[in-house]
Amino acid sequence: MAITVSLVALFGLVLFFLLRAGNLGYGSAFTAAGFGFFFASTGAATPINQLTDSVIDALSNL
Repeated sequence: MAITVSLVALFGLVLFFLLRAGNLGYGSAFTAAGFGFFFASTGAATPINQLTDSVIDALSNL
């Protein structure tokens, strides 16, 4: 778990700086994919999935 959280922080930080600098290339895509992969294996994945499901349900009921 500790390794996963640090990789999430690392990929998030790198992605933030790549997007901020405007460097949107293959490196950004790889960083974003790595960030998503490691973020999905943390404890934050369940609440984010629940929030996404709730928003989709709310939008479909409008």
